[in-house]
Amino acid sequence: MSTCAALRIMPDTENYLDIQGGASLAGEVVISGSKNACLPILAATLLAKGTSHIENVPKLKDVYTLADVLRSLGAKVKWTGDSSLSVDTSDVSCLEPDPELVKKMRASVLVMGPLFARFGQAMIPLPGGCSLGKRPIDLHLTGMQMLGGTVVEKPDSVMVKLSSGTRPVATNIKLHFPSVGATENIMMASALADGVTIIENAAREPEIIDLADFISEMGAKVLGAGDHTITVVGTETLRATGHRVIPDRIEAGTYLVAGAISGGKITLLDTRPDHMTTLLNQLASTGCKITTEPDRITIDAPDVIRPTDVRTLPYPGFPTDVQPQFMALMVKAAGESLFVEKIFERRFLAADDLIRMGADIRVLENCALINGGKRLTGCEVQATDIRAAAALMIAGIWAEGTTRLKGLEHFYRGYERPIEKLTGLGVKIKDASEKHSHSEVSS
Repeated sequence: MSTCAALRIMPDTENYLDIQGGASLAGEVVISGSKNACLPILAATLLAKGTSHIENVPKLKDVYTLADVLRSLGAKVKWTGDSSLSVDTSDVSCLEPDPELVKKMRASVLVMGPLFARFGQAMIPLPGGCSLGKRPIDLHLTGMQMLGGTVVEKPDSVMVKLSSGTRPVATNIKLHFPSVGATENIMMASALADGVTIIENAAREPEIIDLADFISEMGAKVLGAGDHTITVVGTETLRATGHRVIPDRIEAGTYLVAGAISGGKITLLDTRPDHMTTLLNQLASTGCKITTEPDRITIDAPDVIRPTDVRTLPYPGFPTDVQPQFMALMVKAAGESLFVEKIFERRFLAADDLIRMGADIRVLENCALINGGKRLTGCEVQATDIRAAAALMIAGIWAEGTTRLKGLEHFYRGYERPIEKLTGLGVKIKDASEKHSHSEVSS
């Protein structure tokens, strides 16, 4: 049990929503800051002593959880505006985050690299999060070992500690899979290493580039982010700084798919089309008209959605985090669509509830065949993870009658003000539980 205290910002509440189907979405929606970029950047504040100011931070459960993780280490975290966080790491002294917080979210493991780099040691409880199958942290641990660390595994936690010296030792690391989390942890640990670290077969996601920019702003030098090979020139000390988080491409993709299934026309503001090329091309292949400007995307959905096959791959391939939502869209398409999931072994968890609503889906291992064109009927469904929740919400928008969506603790982990944004586009949603955890704000 950790000796460091944790402050829980957002209470866990079991909510459910009633979604009235049949709406044709219209209007504009502002896209929030990226959850998947924000979390490693907040973790990276641990690399330097002082106060960092992070802007465009989405107020959602995963961000609140990581803020509590940082507090459990001794950091002072507070909101300084509608979407700005200040993180003061001056008094960080605890090297083990609260286990109960880490169990809530897999991304908590991202504090490993910064703690190891700055203090030479980190004790990490085994992480939790969505039920997406085996997601080991072996690549993270191997990276710490190659940077001069010793790994001691315990039943419920793992410790990484410098074998000698006071700084990680720069090296060449080749990942056997371009893991986003492992790339991020290795980048952060390398920022304070003695020498130049080269990471081969690195993840290429826009969130990797955003983290690299933040680390560079802190005083290290990160080259090649967004490519297969990243070079990190370590430095002895880093400085606290400010940064603005990129827009959330997964949230953007979710609203685009919602617009498509509704047969509507919507515009996304404060977004980055250049981060979403593969997804936009896939939507265009279904018959949707896509118009882009540097910071906005408009989708104009056709009366008839064409079927299309989907194969998830690491970036710049089709994102696994939009695959469940796209499956819901293909239920509307008249014809067969084949989905091949290459990232997570349990990414088809939404299929069972889509079938309950009337979908014809057959799942075999990492493949799913959707025989589309059958109208869905609203019923009670249960979300099992963040993106499954979004997929079932999207299905409810198109289904006949009312869909009751439960398991909203997952939805609020990944989407900021989703009810407000969807109702603003014309979706009829009733908060049947009369609890509003999605609008809770903490200072």
